[in-house]
Amino acid sequence: MQPLRLIPLGGLGEIGKNMMLFEHGDDGMIVDVGIMFPENDMLGIDYIIPDFQYAVDRIQEGLTIHGIVVTHGHEDHTGAIGHVLDAIPAPVYATSLTAGLLEVKMRQSGHADHPLHVFKAGDTLALGPYSVETFHVCHSIPDGVGLGINTPIGLVVHSSDFKFDHTPVDGWPPDFAKLAEFSQRGVLALLSDSTNADREGWTPSETVIDAAFDSVFQAAEGRIIVATFASLISRIQQVATATQRYGRKMAVAGFSMAEYIKVATRLGYLNLPKDLLISIDQAKQMAPHQVVIMATGTQGEPSAVLGRLAWGSHRQLEVEPGDTVIMSAHPIPGNEELVHRTINKLIQRGANVIYDPIAPVHVSGHARREELKLLLNLIRPKFFIPVHGELRHLRQHSLLAQQVGIPAEHIAVVENGTEITLTPDSLTVGERVPGGYVFVDGKGVGDVGPIVMRDREILGRDGFVTALVLIDKDTRELVEPPEIISRGFVYLREATDLIEMAQELIEDVVADHSKGNLTTAIQDALAKMFYNETKRRPMTFAFVREV
Repeated sequence: MQPLRLIPLGGLGEIGKNMMLFEHGDDGMIVDVGIMFPENDMLGIDYIIPDFQYAVDRIQEGLTIHGIVVTHGHEDHTGAIGHVLDAIPAPVYATSLTAGLLEVKMRQSGHADHPLHVFKAGDTLALGPYSVETFHVCHSIPDGVGLGINTPIGLVVHSSDFKFDHTPVDGWPPDFAKLAEFSQRGVLALLSDSTNADREGWTPSETVIDAAFDSVFQAAEGRIIVATFASLISRIQQVATATQRYGRKMAVAGFSMAEYIKVATRLGYLNLPKDLLISIDQAKQMAPHQVVIMATGTQGEPSAVLGRLAWGSHRQLEVEPGDTVIMSAHPIPGNEELVHRTINKLIQRGANVIYDPIAPVHVSGHARREELKLLLNLIRPKFFIPVHGELRHLRQHSLLAQQVGIPAEHIAVVENGTEITLTPDSLTVGERVPGGYVFVDGKGVGDVGPIVMRDREILGRDGFVTALVLIDKDTRELVEPPEIISRGFVYLREATDLIEMAQELIEDVVADHSKGNLTTAIQDALAKMFYNETKRRPMTFAFVREV
């Protein structure tokens, strides 16, 4: 019997860009196609997508991808759909709300006519040799599902992002009965969300936010600006309910959030009275105490609405003294500095900024340690693979599994690209397939790599210096003094001594240089001199022209 191979292409060893490839012989399926937000040292990068070149190569070798199943509508599970479909034209499967959000992305990426199959939680999908039983899970977005994947060698359960919320906002609790049924049938392996594996206790219910919003809305005397993820539909509903309760009107700032609200309202996942929503222009004409503005940008992204408000660069809105800004999201690991900087800028502009832990205006959508142990005990898998988290989260989750009785040798803690091979009786961790970050910068996909990122880091830290050198092609002497141009290194008008040293050095190099590459010789000499004088390493360029 052929083994089952699992290849995580994203989401293991990091927060975001979740993507898992299942292989049995030449039959494959993919779970999720997410993006990851750039860290603060990834200069100029819009977002990062999984490196799925391995899957493309396997398709060329004969692998058939029978389907791409998307578990819920968050960006870290849906955002790369256009890029993936460019290379892997497999049918896509999603629940109603998730499919609606995917439609927006697929239309924008030129895949509006691509097969997109809508299912309901509880349906079974036939994907080649895989029979995928879907079950409802609670998360911070409606219509999320986990997967019970019946493979030729056994049942594999994929939890997706989840928490055990007994009082969810939408009134739809987790499908405990299905989880118990899986256990009765016998589960070969469990793949479980590890995001909060290092946090004790239980994740609070979404309903605790209602009381926090009520308190903030009651106290706010001016405008209220609520920032959250565009796809956090349940949070938008909670804001809308509080807005209506206090007689305010709600305006939406941000294209993605406006599009998602349209989709969720059309599908019945948002209940917004017709007279509740107004335009930004209308909001500007109203008294501050009558207005609520929904915005994106909780991760400190400079190009998002909240970031532009903080820096005063939004073309329609400005933060005013007396505004209350609610940050209804937790910083994604790596984004803390950007988020804190945004909060500080908003405060400088006179806003009262409310964020967790100032008030419980956000709760996680991910299970904490007690819930993770409950899932392990409900499922009782033979093998366990923690997913969706940084390495520290995966490690803590593996220790939890050992606490509830799963042997350490039956647990695989791996990072992206590491092959996991399952048989009915064994779990084997193999080699890592080639891969890495694929950066998206504007319209460029994958053309920015580590070398370019390193250059951007150097430019951002030390700047650059350019020397323009004219020499006589016959005498090999300088025609005129070299011209020195600097950006981000020194202010030329205040560094005349250093510039004169650079010009004299170039004159000496030209005079002494008889063979080899003159351009390289000048660059090397300048770089050494600049470091000796300033202990900084600007990028140094020389352009030598013969006249």
